[in-house]
Amino acid sequence: MSALLVCAANTAYAESREALERDSKNALNNLLAQNQIAKDLNARAAAVLVFPSVKKAGLMVGAQYGEGVLWRDGKATAFYNTGGASFGFQAGVQEYGYAMFFMKDNALNSLNVTQGFEVGVGPSVVVIDQGMGVSHTTTTMQNDIYAFVFSQKGLMAGVGIQGNKITRINK
Repeated sequence: MSALLVCAANTAYAESREALERDSKNALNNLLAQNQIAKDLNARAAAVLVFPSVKKAGLMVGAQYGEGVLWRDGKATAFYNTGGASFGFQAGVQEYGYAMFFMKDNALNSLNVTQGFEVGVGPSVVVIDQGMGVSHTTTTMQNDIYAFVFSQKGLMAGVGIQGNKITRINK
């Protein structure tokens, strides 16, 4: 219940358009400066969706929420939120950011053809970690979407069932 209250409070606080664009651009620039695979994918991506801060909390029941910007050709073209709920043996509070590199236009179109993009349904999403980056190059990587998690703070532990949805918002 406390997780739901924390996340509900986060949804009440929405960054201004300018602050969200600034935070998202800074997060993307930091990721590209620190990760060569992300930099290479960025050069080939149709667009990049960046959530600079997603807050997650849970105690048996959990929730998460964050807002992000879709970047195409260096310009902010749309705004989205990500939200989710989970249930299971879990406890903790965490904050993190993530970026999704849309490699094909049809994967990018899937963001807008439904009433929200559900992670795990539709185009294939591959989460890149440092170990994977060592064994793959951008020429061997042929999936629709690549995701990078960054700037993790806090601790969230447990096992549970989780759903996550990305929805376009007006800013």
